[in-house]
Amino acid sequence: MAVPERPRRFPYRERPFDLRATAVFFGLSALVLVLAGLLARAAVDVAERRPAWVVILSLGGVACVLVWRRNRRRMSVSRIARRTTEALEEATVTALDALDDDAAYDTGRVVHAPGDGGGGDAEGGLGEATTVVVDYAALSADAFEQAIADLCVRDGCSQVQVVGGAGDLGADVVAAAPDGRRLVIQCKRYGADNKVGSQELQRFGGTCYTVHEADVAVVVTTSEFTAPAEEYAEQCGIVCVNHRFLRDWSDGLVAGPWAVVPGGSPGECG
Repeated sequence: MAVPERPRRFPYRERPFDLRATAVFFGLSALVLVLAGLLARAAVDVAERRPAWVVILSLGGVACVLVWRRNRRRMSVSRIARRTTEALEEATVTALDALDDDAAYDTGRVVHAPGDGGGGDAEGGLGEATTVVVDYAALSADAFEQAIADLCVRDGCSQVQVVGGAGDLGADVVAAAPDGRRLVIQCKRYGADNKVGSQELQRFGGTCYTVHEADVAVVVTTSEFTAPAEEYAEQCGIVCVNHRFLRDWSDGLVAGPWAVVPGGSPGECG
Protein backbone atom coordinates (compact mmCIF):
# COMPACT_ATOMS: atom_id res chain seq x y z
CA MET A 1 0.00 0.00 0.00
CA ALA A 2 1.45 3.32 -1.06
CA VAL A 3 1.43 6.10 1.51
CA PRO A 4 0.99 9.58 0.01
CA GLU A 5 3.92 11.81 0.66
CA ARG A 6 3.16 15.05 2.43
CA PRO A 7 4.43 18.15 0.74
CA ARG A 8 7.43 19.49 2.48
CA ARG A 9 7.17 22.90 4.04
CA PHE A 10 10.09 25.15 3.51
CA PRO A 11 11.01 27.27 6.50
CA TYR A 12 10.19 30.96 6.16
CA ARG A 13 13.28 32.96 5.46
CA GLU A 14 13.08 36.53 6.63
CA ARG A 15 14.18 38.97 3.99
CA PRO A 16 17.29 40.89 5.06
CA PHE A 17 16.88 44.59 5.76
CA ASP A 18 17.93 46.73 2.79
CA LEU A 19 18.75 50.28 3.85
CA ARG A 20 19.02 51.59 0.31
CA ALA A 21 15.63 50.19 -0.77
CA THR A 22 13.99 51.58 2.35
CA ALA A 23 15.50 55.03 1.76
CA VAL A 24 14.39 55.01 -1.87
CA PHE A 25 10.86 53.97 -0.82
CA PHE A 26 10.50 56.77 1.72
CA GLY A 27 12.08 59.26 -0.70
CA LEU A 28 9.60 58.38 -3.43
CA SER A 29 6.76 58.54 -0.91
CA ALA A 30 7.83 62.03 0.17
CA LEU A 31 8.07 63.13 -3.48
CA VAL A 32 4.57 61.84 -4.18
CA LEU A 33 3.23 63.69 -1.13
CA VAL A 34 4.92 66.94 -2.22
CA LEU A 35 3.55 66.62 -5.74
CA ALA A 36 0.09 65.88 -4.37
CA GLY A 37 0.30 68.98 -2.16
CA LEU A 38 1.39 71.16 -5.09
CA LEU A 39 -1.41 69.80 -7.24
CA ALA A 40 -3.92 70.43 -4.45
CA ARG A 41 -2.64 73.99 -3.98
CA ALA A 42 -2.81 74.62 -7.73
CA ALA A 43 -6.35 73.24 -7.77
CA VAL A 44 -7.36 75.59 -4.94
CA ASP A 45 -5.85 78.59 -6.77
CA VAL A 46 -7.69 77.65 -9.97
CA ALA A 47 -10.91 77.18 -8.00
CA GLU A 48 -10.57 80.67 -6.53
CA ARG A 49 -9.76 82.32 -9.86
CA ARG A 50 -12.03 80.27 -12.14
CA PRO A 51 -14.82 78.64 -10.12
CA ALA A 52 -16.84 78.14 -13.29
CA TRP A 53 -14.22 75.83 -14.74
CA VAL A 54 -14.16 73.79 -11.53
CA VAL A 55 -17.88 73.21 -11.91
CA ILE A 56 -17.39 72.25 -15.56
CA LEU A 57 -14.62 69.76 -14.80
CA SER A 58 -16.59 68.31 -11.89
CA LEU A 59 -19.64 67.81 -14.09
CA GLY A 60 -17.49 66.20 -16.75
CA GLY A 61 -15.87 63.89 -14.20
CA VAL A 62 -19.21 62.89 -12.72
CA ALA A 63 -20.59 62.22 -16.20
CA CYS A 64 -17.62 60.02 -17.06
CA VAL A 65 -17.91 58.07 -13.79
CA LEU A 66 -21.64 57.52 -14.32
CA VAL A 67 -21.07 56.33 -17.88
CA TRP A 68 -18.34 53.95 -16.75
CA ARG A 69 -20.35 52.51 -13.87
CA ARG A 70 -23.45 51.92 -15.92
CA ASN A 71 -21.62 50.26 -18.77
CA ARG A 72 -18.62 48.58 -17.14
CA ARG A 73 -20.08 45.08 -17.58
CA ARG A 74 -21.40 45.23 -21.11
CA MET A 75 -19.99 48.11 -23.03
CA SER A 76 -20.14 48.38 -26.76
CA VAL A 77 -18.35 50.87 -28.96
CA SER A 78 -21.59 52.46 -30.07
CA ARG A 79 -22.85 52.92 -26.51
CA ILE A 80 -19.56 54.47 -25.38
CA ALA A 81 -19.63 56.86 -28.33
CA ARG A 82 -23.22 57.85 -27.64
CA ARG A 83 -22.66 58.40 -23.92
CA THR A 84 -19.46 60.35 -24.54
CA THR A 85 -21.20 62.56 -27.08
CA GLU A 86 -24.01 63.33 -24.65
CA ALA A 87 -21.53 64.16 -21.88
CA LEU A 88 -19.53 66.43 -24.19
CA GLU A 89 -22.64 68.22 -25.35
CA GLU A 90 -23.71 68.85 -21.76
CA ALA A 91 -20.22 70.03 -20.81
CA THR A 92 -20.13 72.33 -23.85
CA VAL A 93 -23.43 73.95 -22.89
CA THR A 94 -22.19 74.43 -19.32
CA ALA A 95 -18.89 75.88 -20.55
CA LEU A 96 -20.65 78.35 -22.83
CA ASP A 97 -22.87 79.46 -19.95
CA ALA A 98 -19.83 79.94 -17.72
CA LEU A 99 -18.01 81.94 -20.36
CA ASP A 100 -21.05 84.12 -20.80
CA ASP A 101 -21.08 84.77 -17.06
CA ASP A 102 -17.41 85.82 -17.10
CA ALA A 103 -17.54 88.03 -20.21
CA ALA A 104 -17.43 91.69 -19.30
CA TYR A 105 -19.97 92.71 -21.88
CA ASP A 106 -22.00 89.54 -22.12
CA THR A 107 -23.36 89.73 -18.60
CA GLY A 108 -25.11 92.77 -17.30
CA ARG A 109 -25.14 94.99 -20.35
CA VAL A 110 -28.22 96.43 -21.96
CA VAL A 111 -27.86 98.04 -25.38
CA HIS A 112 -30.42 100.73 -26.14
CA ALA A 113 -30.89 101.05 -29.86
CA PRO A 114 -31.53 104.44 -31.50
CA GLY A 115 -35.05 105.59 -30.83
CA ASP A 116 -35.01 104.17 -27.29
CA GLY A 117 -33.33 107.20 -25.79
CA GLY A 118 -29.90 105.70 -26.36
CA GLY A 119 -28.36 108.43 -28.46
CA GLY A 120 -28.46 110.37 -31.69
CA ASP A 121 -26.01 111.17 -34.44
CA ALA A 122 -22.41 110.45 -33.51
CA GLU A 123 -19.56 112.73 -34.50
CA GLY A 124 -17.21 111.80 -37.31
CA GLY A 125 -19.87 110.31 -39.56
CA LEU A 126 -20.27 107.13 -37.52
CA GLY A 127 -24.05 107.27 -37.81
CA GLU A 128 -26.41 106.81 -34.93
CA ALA A 129 -24.89 105.88 -31.57
CA THR A 130 -26.06 103.36 -29.02
CA THR A 131 -25.85 103.45 -25.25
CA VAL A 132 -24.35 100.46 -23.45
CA VAL A 133 -25.43 100.12 -19.83
CA VAL A 134 -23.28 97.67 -17.86
CA ASP A 135 -24.46 96.20 -14.57
CA TYR A 136 -21.04 96.15 -12.93
CA ALA A 137 -22.33 94.56 -9.72
CA ALA A 138 -23.47 91.51 -11.73
CA LEU A 139 -20.01 90.86 -13.19
CA SER A 140 -17.50 88.41 -11.80
CA ALA A 141 -14.37 89.81 -10.16
CA ASP A 142 -12.24 89.18 -13.27
CA ALA A 143 -14.89 90.61 -15.59
CA PHE A 144 -15.19 93.72 -13.41
CA GLU A 145 -11.43 94.36 -13.66
CA GLN A 146 -11.60 93.92 -17.43
CA ALA A 147 -14.57 96.30 -17.65
CA ILE A 148 -12.63 99.01 -15.79
CA ALA A 149 -9.67 98.46 -18.11
CA ASP A 150 -11.99 98.85 -21.10
CA LEU A 151 -13.23 102.17 -19.73
CA CYS A 152 -9.63 103.37 -19.50
CA VAL A 153 -8.99 102.35 -23.10
CA ARG A 154 -12.20 104.04 -24.23
CA ASP A 155 -11.20 107.34 -22.63
CA GLY A 156 -7.73 107.52 -24.16
CA CYS A 157 -5.45 105.65 -21.77
CA SER A 158 -2.58 103.64 -23.23
CA GLN A 159 -0.54 100.63 -22.06
CA VAL A 160 -3.62 99.35 -20.22
CA GLN A 161 -3.05 96.03 -18.44
CA VAL A 162 -5.16 93.91 -16.11
CA VAL A 163 -2.67 92.65 -13.51
CA GLY A 164 -5.00 91.58 -10.70
CA GLY A 165 -4.44 88.20 -9.09
CA ALA A 166 -2.37 86.50 -6.45
CA GLY A 167 0.54 88.71 -5.39
CA ASP A 168 -0.70 91.83 -7.17
CA LEU A 169 -0.06 93.96 -4.04
CA GLY A 170 -3.27 95.89 -4.55
CA ALA A 171 -2.96 96.75 -8.24
CA ASP A 172 -5.67 95.32 -10.51
CA VAL A 173 -5.36 97.63 -13.52
CA VAL A 174 -2.35 99.74 -14.54
CA ALA A 175 -2.23 102.18 -17.43
CA ALA A 176 -0.85 105.44 -18.71
CA ALA A 177 -3.39 108.26 -18.48
CA PRO A 178 -3.99 110.43 -21.55
CA ASP A 179 -1.54 112.98 -20.13
CA GLY A 180 1.14 110.30 -19.58
CA ARG A 181 0.83 109.88 -15.83
CA ARG A 182 1.02 106.34 -14.43
CA LEU A 183 -2.43 105.15 -13.33
CA VAL A 184 -2.87 102.37 -10.77
CA ILE A 185 -6.40 101.13 -10.03
CA GLN A 186 -7.70 98.72 -7.42
CA CYS A 187 -11.13 97.19 -8.14
CA LYS A 188 -13.58 96.29 -5.37
CA ARG A 189 -16.71 94.54 -6.66
CA TYR A 190 -18.80 94.68 -3.48
CA GLY A 191 -22.47 94.39 -2.70
CA ALA A 192 -24.50 97.47 -1.85
CA ASP A 193 -24.35 96.70 1.90
CA ASN A 194 -20.58 96.08 1.95
CA LYS A 195 -18.62 99.34 2.05
CA VAL A 196 -14.91 99.73 1.43
CA GLY A 197 -13.26 100.45 4.77
CA SER A 198 -10.22 102.45 5.83
CA GLN A 199 -8.06 99.35 6.38
CA GLU A 200 -8.45 98.38 2.74
CA LEU A 201 -7.52 101.92 1.68
CA GLN A 202 -4.49 101.82 3.99
CA ARG A 203 -3.25 98.56 2.48
CA PHE A 204 -3.58 100.01 -1.00
CA GLY A 205 -2.00 103.28 0.11
CA GLY A 206 1.03 101.36 1.38
CA THR A 207 1.83 99.97 -2.06
CA CYS A 208 0.30 102.16 -4.76
CA TYR A 209 2.99 104.86 -4.60
CA THR A 210 6.04 103.08 -3.18
CA VAL A 211 5.70 99.74 -5.00
CA HIS A 212 3.68 100.54 -8.13
CA GLU A 213 5.01 104.11 -8.48
CA ALA A 214 1.58 105.53 -9.21
CA ASP A 215 1.07 109.11 -10.24
CA VAL A 216 -2.69 108.64 -9.86
CA ALA A 217 -4.03 106.00 -7.45
CA VAL A 218 -7.69 105.00 -7.77
CA VAL A 219 -10.00 102.62 -5.92
CA VAL A 220 -13.16 101.71 -7.84
CA THR A 221 -16.07 99.96 -6.16
CA THR A 222 -19.64 99.01 -7.00
CA SER A 223 -20.54 100.02 -3.45
CA GLU A 224 -19.62 102.96 -1.19
CA PHE A 225 -16.72 104.03 1.03
CA THR A 226 -16.89 104.50 4.77
CA ALA A 227 -16.24 107.99 6.13
CA PRO A 228 -12.82 107.01 7.63
CA ALA A 229 -11.84 105.49 4.27
CA GLU A 230 -12.70 108.71 2.45
CA GLU A 231 -10.72 110.75 5.01
CA TYR A 232 -7.67 108.54 4.57
CA ALA A 233 -7.98 108.67 0.79
CA GLU A 234 -8.16 112.47 0.86
CA GLN A 235 -5.00 112.62 2.98
CA CYS A 236 -3.12 110.31 0.61
CA GLY A 237 -4.47 111.67 -2.65
CA ILE A 238 -6.27 108.45 -3.57
CA VAL A 239 -9.30 108.89 -5.82
CA CYS A 240 -12.40 107.07 -4.54
CA VAL A 241 -14.83 106.00 -7.26
CA ASN A 242 -18.11 104.78 -5.80
CA HIS A 243 -21.01 103.25 -7.73
CA ARG A 244 -22.48 106.67 -8.66
CA PHE A 245 -19.16 108.00 -9.96
CA LEU A 246 -18.64 104.71 -11.82
CA ARG A 247 -22.06 104.95 -13.45
CA ASP A 248 -21.44 108.55 -14.58
CA TRP A 249 -17.98 107.59 -15.85
CA SER A 250 -19.40 104.63 -17.75
CA ASP A 251 -22.14 106.80 -19.27
CA GLY A 252 -19.59 109.41 -20.36
CA LEU A 253 -21.05 112.09 -18.10
CA VAL A 254 -17.76 112.73 -16.26
CA ALA A 255 -14.10 112.42 -17.16
CA GLY A 256 -11.99 109.52 -15.96
CA PRO A 257 -10.82 109.49 -12.33
CA TRP A 258 -7.34 110.66 -13.33
CA ALA A 259 -8.89 114.04 -14.11
CA VAL A 260 -9.69 114.46 -10.42
CA VAL A 261 -5.98 114.68 -9.56
CA PRO A 262 -4.25 117.68 -11.14
CA GLY A 263 -0.96 117.15 -12.92
CA GLY A 264 2.17 117.30 -10.82
CA SER A 265 3.86 115.18 -8.20
CA PRO A 266 2.09 112.00 -7.05
CA GLY A 267 0.44 111.77 -3.66
CA GLU A 268 2.02 110.21 -0.61
CA CYS A 269 0.70 108.17 2.29
CA GLY A 270 2.30 108.48 5.66
